[in-house]
Order: sequence, then C-alpha cells, then structure tokens
Amino acid sequence: MPRDGSGPDFIEAVARGLDVITAFRPDRPTMTLAEVAAAANLARPTARRFLLTLEQLGYVRLADRGYALTPRVLDLGVAYVRSLGLWDVARPHLERLVARTDESCSIAQLDGSDIIYVARVARPKIVALAVQIGTRFPALPTSLGKVQLAALSDDEVERVLAQPSRSGLTPRWQPTRAERDEVLREVRARGWAVTDEQLALGIRSVAAPLRDGSGRVIAAVNVNCHAAETPVERLLEHHLPALLQTAGDISADYARLDSVPHTVST
Repeated sequence: MPRDGSGPDFIEAVARGLDVITAFRPDRPTMTLAEVAAAANLARPTARRFLLTLEQLGYVRLADRGYALTPRVLDLGVAYVRSLGLWDVARPHLERLVARTDESCSIAQLDGSDIIYVARVARPKIVALAVQIGTRFPALPTSLGKVQLAALSDDEVERVLAQPSRSGLTPRWQPTRAERDEVLREVRARGWAVTDEQLALGIRSVAAPLRDGSGRVIAAVNVNCHAAETPVERLLEHHLPALLQTAGDISADYARLDSVPHTVST
C-alpha cells in the first residue's frame, strides 16, 4: 500500500510495520507470508522479519495457514480513544440514548474520506453491516460522515474526498458533485444528517455533530436502525430529538473536561 511520508525524519521501518498490521482485514483475517508481502507491498524476506518482530511483541500469532493478528492490536486503538477522553464522557449519555431509542448508537470521527468508529453501545439486532470500534466506512454516504463533512469548507471537502477510501466497501449512493454539495448545504443549515440505505441496504441512521469548547466539530454521534423495522418518520420524530439532546450533553461535558487544566507530574 502506498505511503505518503518523506523527509529526513520519516522512519520507513515504522511505516512498514504499520503496513503489515493494516494488511489484515475482515475478509482476510489469516494470511500466508506471501499474502502479507503482497498486501503490504514488501519483499517476502522483509515481510517475514516484520511478522517475526510483531509476533515477539505479541501483535501477531501463528495460525493454521499463516499469520493472524492478536487482541493486543486493540491496545493501539484503545490508547487513542482513551487519550481523547471522549469515551469516558460519552458512555453514560450513549447508554441513556440506547435505552430511549432501543437502537444502537455510535460515535465516529473523520479519517480522510472515511469515518472510523471510536465509541459504540449496541443493541443485538440483525443488520446488513457489522460495526465495532475501529470499523471504517466511506464518510459521504453515512450520517456520521455527512455532519463532519458539512463542518468543513468547500475546499476542505474537496481535499478530503479526493483521498481514496480504505474501507473496502463500495456504497450504494454515488452522487454527482452537485448532488453532494446540495446535501452538505442542507446538513449545514439544519445541523444534523440522515442517511437512508445510501451506504448499504437496510441501513438507516441519523447523526448530529459533537463539538469541543471552541465550537469545533470533533466527531459525530448517531442512532442506527434497520430500515425494515424503523420508518424514517419514527427516526426523525422520535429518535432525532433524543439524539440532539444527547449530542448537546456530550459536547457540553467534553467542553468542561477540556477546560480543566492538565498538570504534568515531574
């Protein structure tokens, strides 16, 4: 996979090690040495050294037909989520929102042209796409992505969406630029976004932005439902007011947390 890093301070070995980790996907949880080398664009001897190093560090294990990641890889993502402090702030609010709507609720952040899930409280229901912490989807056809893209300038939207998605999913909705811009204008005007089976069949959701103390959009929170069970009218008339209240409460709590001086022990 291509890397954009360059310059005297860029450490190629670190980038290659991360390439090996991110080569593993839901559709290829176990890979042979040759498959890892091909997916990470590495020579086989180089890939082997990285795999052996990652195995010794506990991030990779030997499997029946090659190599697989271990749960320790989750430490990398959890460290990021914990560093934000967002999960600790959002968790009780998400739990109350799930109780009010009886639907799964999530928080995601924009990462290039994708969204990546950083917090989630789920209801056990049959849905078309499995979602967990770290799952990524193309941003534009999701409600979580729309509200974050709408917070950007037109130039920033162009720059972000020019980046290739790393989700591996082709969404159902493929808008023209004019259609996309019109949707984002509507989202900016009303302050929330809805998606109705634009990402995949059966997926319907509504999302609102989360803001820090300066008013900057830092993430988005949504209520997700199955299209066959929850009509758009219920999503907007019942779930949306609860969602907007939750988004405001999380943003207020996060702003208060962010305003507390952080001391460093010496």
